[in-house]
Amino acid sequence: MARTDGGAGGVGAPDWRGGFGRLWSAAVVSRFGDALRGMALPLLARALTPDPLLIALVTACGFAPWLLFGLLGGAIADRVEARRAMWAVDLARGLLMAGFAVAVAAGAASIALVLALAFALTTLQTLFDNAATALLPAVVPRRALPTANARLMTGQEVIGRFVGGPVAPVLLAAGAALPFAADAATYLVAAALVASLRIGAPPRPPAASGRTLRREVAAGIRALWRDRVLRVVCGSVALGNVGIGALIAELVVLVKDWLGAGDVGYVGVTTGYGAGTVLGGLLAGRVIAAVGGQLGTLLWAGVAQAAALVAFGTVRALWPAALALGLFGFAGTVWNVVEATVVQQRAPMAMLGRISSAFRTVSIAGVPLGALLGGAVAVAAGPNSPALLAAALLGLGAVVLIPVVRGGDSASSHSGQIPHTVP
Repeated sequence: MARTDGGAGGVGAPDWRGGFGRLWSAAVVSRFGDALRGMALPLLARALTPDPLLIALVTACGFAPWLLFGLLGGAIADRVEARRAMWAVDLARGLLMAGFAVAVAAGAASIALVLALAFALTTLQTLFDNAATALLPAVVPRRALPTANARLMTGQEVIGRFVGGPVAPVLLAAGAALPFAADAATYLVAAALVASLRIGAPPRPPAASGRTLRREVAAGIRALWRDRVLRVVCGSVALGNVGIGALIAELVVLVKDWLGAGDVGYVGVTTGYGAGTVLGGLLAGRVIAAVGGQLGTLLWAGVAQAAALVAFGTVRALWPAALALGLFGFAGTVWNVVEATVVQQRAPMAMLGRISSAFRTVSIAGVPLGALLGGAVAVAAGPNSPALLAAALLGLGAVVLIPVVRGGDSASSHSGQIPHTVP
């Protein structure tokens, strides 16, 4: 018999009218702009400098602010009203991108400016993402969180991979500044959509006297550590992300050197991955219902990801590899939906920003470590070894979950939960 560990009253569907529809639209519009910038910025960096180290620093600047300011962003998100924080950040990012687009159009862009832009955008994102995590439970009922998270992730994946990706080269061909100008416009549209939301501020306990950001950050870390389910899930994610970092860093090497495929083959396997992620978002609610609970679904998704990467790193044929990466994407999206929902349901609303930021910081720290490890393993053991390393680490992350799945821990918090506001 399937055991129910969800504790959220079943899986419901969010109402598209009003708040959720606008929040979804803002997320999708913003992701479209991100896709344009994500393709154009590395190409611009390569045009500005031939130095591989400087080009790599552009990617590093996309991770470093999370490690430096992620916890601080969570503490600030708990102090301010989430909706206001999100539209203000998007407004700031839109103005930054507009200024950068002008610099590119005028031929005044430099690699130093590219690095500064990447760092500034991600620094602002540390506040935005933590505020977004806190806003969703105020927009949709608790039982609808899994479906709401799935629809957000699916919409972003579809628009980013299958619309933004193909459009970016067209804009680049028309002018180097156009992708960045379009990205600026999407930030401003997203800011307007979020600002138009009309929701009540979630109830918060009175502020303690003498509170400081440092003390509030420490309180968030302690809260994450004391919650057994969140602590275990966070550890599982951190292990898996080391493996995923290794896979991402060496994916092109695996496809070309192990599978013997060219650029078309690389596009094929990444398209398989993208199709799997979209399907996972569409079917996440059904998977949760079929498995019988959120924590059990996490365990299933971890095992499925590990099995998919074993196949990906073992079978030397293009289309089976694409199917394996599609399964990996499917299970990964299901995992991400459940992970986000568990954090939103277990964390007290007054601490959701800090807890989610601590969770993200620990999780993201594994990606650059995994990238370095993947390169070393590929040199020592062959081009397919990063995929097998990732499979082993994801499998180990799944094993870490077994005690809480067997222990019957509820995915919803048992104490200290401040009710969210439902419009």
